[in-house]
Amino acid sequence: MMMNDYYNILIGFIILIIGVMIGVAFLTLMERKVLGYIQIRKGPNKVGYMGLLQPFSDAIKLFTKEQTYLLNANYLTYYFCPIMSFILSLMIWSLMPYYFNLISFNLGILFFFCCLSLGVYTVMIAGWSSNSNYSLLGGMRAVAQTISYEVSLSLILMSSIVLIMDFNLIKFGEYQFMVWLIFLMFPLSLCWMSSSLAETNRTPFDFAEGESELVSGFNTEYSSGGFALIFLAEYASILFMSLMFSLLYLGGFDLNLMFYFKMVFVSFLFIWVRGTLPRYRYDKLMYLCWKIYLPVSLNYLLMFLGIKIFLI
Repeated sequence: MMMNDYYNILIGFIILIIGVMIGVAFLTLMERKVLGYIQIRKGPNKVGYMGLLQPFSDAIKLFTKEQTYLLNANYLTYYFCPIMSFILSLMIWSLMPYYFNLISFNLGILFFFCCLSLGVYTVMIAGWSSNSNYSLLGGMRAVAQTISYEVSLSLILMSSIVLIMDFNLIKFGEYQFMVWLIFLMFPLSLCWMSSSLAETNRTPFDFAEGESELVSGFNTEYSSGGFALIFLAEYASILFMSLMFSLLYLGGFDLNLMFYFKMVFVSFLFIWVRGTLPRYRYDKLMYLCWKIYLPVSLNYLLMFLGIKIFLI
């Protein structure tokens, strides 16, 4: 490859990251607006036109606040964890199958699972290194939850891979040209949706931040920039999970507005669930994963394997 190609890849990736950051900013605004209307109030509507500049003022406020220094914390790991979490959530976006970004992932789904698995370590070490009991408890809960739901996520994804026989995300778009996969595997797509809610620590499954007993979970001791980075990483992963749902079940990737509308709609579902459902009980969450999602996804996998063998 010529040097110009490397420059093009770098510039393309930087533009993608800037786009993701702006997307995350407006996702937080959408969340506050939608939750406001669900609770029969307005939400942010003062800063800028109808509150459009609110996310930027929040970012400025968070990054200019004073950073607290914990006496008993494991200093280096404590400060590097939010940065690593943020970098991982941005790295995973390089999977987005642009035709012109010059990054072609033939094994994109394996990379997706690698990044997802590494995210567990940042949560665990963030909870442990601050040397607070509440943060440690929150971190342990989040780790158990994330690892459990990664199993069901990978098995659900295996069914799609068996149908398509490729790890490349661009292929999902080609195979859904005539019919979307959501019609072929509707129950599995719902399992994927709720598993991605659990994976991103969203509301019915947000045990890492059970306010009554854990204050805020693994990020209790973080302030200003560290907290903002954890927050950004969480919302970037929500956007990416919406992207994956659109890719896998809603027609794959095509460069038109409709794809982005689908992605925004799935993100809206995340927020809608938050405004509607109460928090689940922790043992019920584990029961749901190991006794319901695991058998269902395994049975579907066996069924699709059988269909594939029969058709071959």
